[in-house]
Amino acid sequence: MTELRQKLESCYTSVLHDVMRGAGLRNFTLPPRIRALSPEGVLTGPAFTIEGRIDETASAHETLLAWTGLLSKAKPGHIWISQPHNHIIAQMGELSAETLKAKGVLGCVVDGALRDTNFILRLGFPCWGTHNTPRDVVGMWMPTATEVPILIDDVLIRPGDWLHGDRDGMIVIAHERLDEIAEAGVAAMSKESLVRKAILSGMDPQQAYLQHGKF
Repeated sequence: MTELRQKLESCYTSVLHDVMRGAGLRNFTLPPRIRALSPEGVLTGPAFTIEGRIDETASAHETLLAWTGLLSKAKPGHIWISQPHNHIIAQMGELSAETLKAKGVLGCVVDGALRDTNFILRLGFPCWGTHNTPRDVVGMWMPTATEVPILIDDVLIRPGDWLHGDRDGMIVIAHERLDEIAEAGVAAMSKESLVRKAILSGMDPQQAYLQHGKF
């Protein structure tokens, strides 16, 4: 897994996207509303999936008990990814990020809000979300499932599927095709380097494309 992660960390998201598009795959790009809090670097790893919903009948104690239990289930070496079915309250904050980082979780992706963002930035824990808000889960939100397939718009994310994101956005790679896509991504970057070299040496861009089959 370490060798595979190193190989993928060398790939930028756009080239993996192009490889997957060329393989005839569809619906694998997360919507642009989900952005990295800090766009530097690459977040890549297998998915630990979470689903939940607003529940205003739950008490503060019930929601905090459920939330801390959810943190306890998070898997080291995985990316926490949540479909919370709301954009009202934050799905990640300072103490939770501290907890996940200490557990060896690689990062967090939520189709929802973040809070305590200055603390999270100083912590250096990669978090992706749609926006920021001070509102939290207390008395408002309950997890309903972990390690189940979730949908973010038209993108299916199953437990163990691979997430890969950088400044350009994030894609989801089905775990069955991970090795194939990683190898093809590395090969595509090598070919792009040849095209880049040709263009910088003065070759016409169309001729560079025709010669190398890549642009």
